[in-house]
Amino acid sequence: MRVLVIGSGAREHALALALSRDPGVTAVLAAPGNPGIANVAELFPVDAASADNVVALATAQKADLVVIGPEVPLVLGVADAVRAAGIPCFGPSAAAARIEGSKAFAKDVMAAAGVRTAHSEVVDTPATLDEALDRFGPTWVVKDDGLAAGKGVVVTTDRAAARDHAAEILENGHPVLLESFLDGPEVSLFCLVDGETVVPLLPAQDHKRVGEDDTGPNTGGMGAYTPLPWLPEGSVERIVSEVVEPVAAEMVRRGCGFSGLLYAGLAMGAEGPAVVEFNCRFGDPETQAVLALLESPLGEALKAVAAGTLAELPPLRWKDGAAVTVVLAAEYYPSTPRTGDVITGAEGDTVLHAGTKRREDGALVSAGGRVLNVIGVGADLASARKAAYDRLADVKLPGGHFRRDIGLAAVEGRISV
Repeated sequence: MRVLVIGSGAREHALALALSRDPGVTAVLAAPGNPGIANVAELFPVDAASADNVVALATAQKADLVVIGPEVPLVLGVADAVRAAGIPCFGPSAAAARIEGSKAFAKDVMAAAGVRTAHSEVVDTPATLDEALDRFGPTWVVKDDGLAAGKGVVVTTDRAAARDHAAEILENGHPVLLESFLDGPEVSLFCLVDGETVVPLLPAQDHKRVGEDDTGPNTGGMGAYTPLPWLPEGSVERIVSEVVEPVAAEMVRRGCGFSGLLYAGLAMGAEGPAVVEFNCRFGDPETQAVLALLESPLGEALKAVAAGTLAELPPLRWKDGAAVTVVLAAEYYPSTPRTGDVITGAEGDTVLHAGTKRREDGALVSAGGRVLNVIGVGADLASARKAAYDRLADVKLPGGHFRRDIGLAAVEGRISV
């Protein structure tokens, strides 16, 4: 099977790496890819958001499966175009991708499906903003109703900061979503979904804030770990039955059945799981940790979803132990990052590339905010953390920064439901 991976980040590097290890995959192709992905796949400089270009490449390369990593091509309908060309595709239709592309749509689906989530209100004009803000608090959750790459959310006890963020979103021409604050530790659960068939992967936890102890602004994610030693037994099954299956069934009922990876971001409170957000694709950086523990052939699983035969897939097999991914970010990230700095020590399969490029002289340089992901695997979470941070010590990036506490609260028993 020839598999074409669409995207250029560490998530796509993790997907390409796992596919390259699948004995049923004869070739891995990537567009546009990155220097790390180039070690396991043939790269093509194609715009991931262009349906015509992706279809032309998949056709020319005789791809047996196209796997779309990022949300933007999915929301724009690239998966629809690939399927219309007769090529199996892992990734939802544009209609189904609205579960991420429009938070208001997601709220409507959850309400119809009877799924617990935060109380919310959409504000589309500055004239009603202050009145709406008064109905929330003392912790305000302010979101851009469109795609924001994980950085369009502000959670704050400062009403003025909440108002400033909301006003900025409105000035950019987007509606604002105000939500009540959900307590409890957060869980990311990825599920393979084919209509009403749901197969969960391992639960993970992302670290969104840039600073240790969850301080500073939100980012696209500074690290993640799996599994979650503090998550009560049976929680994954409960999330599937109370959240993912009802949402999948509701989308089928609406004529926009989901096919691909449905990512449920949840708060595990005293009353059970409540949805913070849905994403229509593999999450970044949780994917990097989750796939590090997958033993089953990834290509076989993704092809089953694309072919509509997920119900026939054998149960997924997982390695024992734990995995941690730590993000190395560029100086000034999540503000405008400094780029062009030379990176050393980033060789091997335990370092995944997120924002890198090759200079004309062959040097590897930074080219984005989140530059690299370092993966650690161990018999338990403590040893996986040690493996990740020991490897990270060998990677050099001028001005680079990372969190030293990825998974630490779980190791120290400071997280509970």
